Amino acid sequence: MSKTKIAILGAGPSGLAQLRAFEALRKAGVKDLPEIVCYEKQNDIGGMWNYTWRTGLDKNGEPVHGSMYRYLWSNGPKECLEFADYSFDRHFNQPIPSYPPREVLKDYIMGRIDKRAIFNYVRFESPVRWVTFDNDTQLFSVTVMNHKTGEQETEEFDYVIVATGHFSTPNMPYYKGMEQFPGRVLHAHDFRDALEFEGQDVLLVGGSYSAEDIGSQCYKYGAKSVTISHRGGSFGYNWPDAISEKPGFDYIDGNVVHFSDGTTQAFDAIIMCTGYIFHFPFLPDELRLETHNCLYPDNLYKGVVFQRNPKLIYLGMQDQWFTFNMFDAQAWYVRDVILGKIQLPDEQERRKDIDAWLQRHEQLDSDEKSIDFQADYIDDLTGRTDYPSFPVHQQAELFKQWLEDKKSDIMGFRNKSYPSTITGTMAAQLPKPWLEIKDDTLEGFMALKFKN
Repeated sequence: MSKTKIAILGAGPSGLAQLRAFEALRKAGVKDLPEIVCYEKQNDIGGMWNYTWRTGLDKNGEPVHGSMYRYLWSNGPKECLEFADYSFDRHFNQPIPSYPPREVLKDYIMGRIDKRAIFNYVRFESPVRWVTFDNDTQLFSVTVMNHKTGEQETEEFDYVIVATGHFSTPNMPYYKGMEQFPGRVLHAHDFRDALEFEGQDVLLVGGSYSAEDIGSQCYKYGAKSVTISHRGGSFGYNWPDAISEKPGFDYIDGNVVHFSDGTTQAFDAIIMCTGYIFHFPFLPDELRLETHNCLYPDNLYKGVVFQRNPKLIYLGMQDQWFTFNMFDAQAWYVRDVILGKIQLPDEQERRKDIDAWLQRHEQLDSDEKSIDFQADYIDDLTGRTDYPSFPVHQQAELFKQWLEDKKSDIMGFRNKSYPSTITGTMAAQLPKPWLEIKDDTLEGFMALKFKN
């Protein structure tokens, strides 16, 4: 009998979580594990956490996946993404602050990965072109472009796990007059360096976390003014004088933006923080997940198993309060489904379960309830596997504290410290305010004299 074959599409945090879930069994001496091939379009693992100066197309002519920018610091407490089986204490051998920069977080994420083992599964620079499913053979055909060989390759698999993320294809709205705007117009996906906007009047469009963060970054690195335009109510933050909020706008005339409240303002640059779309160009209609950014996408049983074809898995497709530890919970569950340790109910029972979660999802009317909802979802997954239990609801309470800290001081919340829910260790304190620390490198951050 031939081995079960699995294709994992993407080696970012979700794909790596899935690889690690199987690796954990291999290291424990479990025999006859499935054969796994992981296709990754970039030339390294890490997905969105890889920084590249490139925008548009990469060296192979593929759309650049990453939206990562220089000077990004965590915008949520690291204590809320700490792995159950690999603490920050263990990785750094000392307490570090609750809000580290990107390089520090990536170093932590990669610290628990056995790269030599993981790299055995990954085929780099191999974007997926097309996936089909044969009802007779019950096999998927996966076609990829192997840029290292310059040839397209097709292989058959029993399962396909889509871990390509959903924060890489920009949702780019159009406004009348955009073509004549004399400054730069870009999407947050192509934002790379806040220093580019030093001394400029910058307009950010959108009411999301990226608008908050990019606005804060531009202010930190010397923008003359930052204006955030969005159609919702006020963020409720006490912004510094150089940052202001405006309602939505109707059109642009030259470099002047006409807002819906009748006011006008001139800008040097416009950054669209208008979110991303779910984009799976490699999947036919019958296999493609159709959803928007929400906490519980329809047609995914337990948030991962595609309802119309349970041999197709989607990882990390939720809007995210929790991240890495949620991906782990999903990966362990999926692993046990594939290995037969968890028996999936029939289509009708799966539908009932999906509908029950969706009904609860529709009742969510606050960030606090949304956080608890996702914590309950993670509990539902971990309760069905041998994934190490972790205090997910304690982390949920930290998220709620974080929301309050942002309301109290939007430009200073990163100076706060929280205790680890895994080890109990209190995070170190930054030696000076976040706004004054301009070096975001791993070496620069770890050279700071933290306060304990």
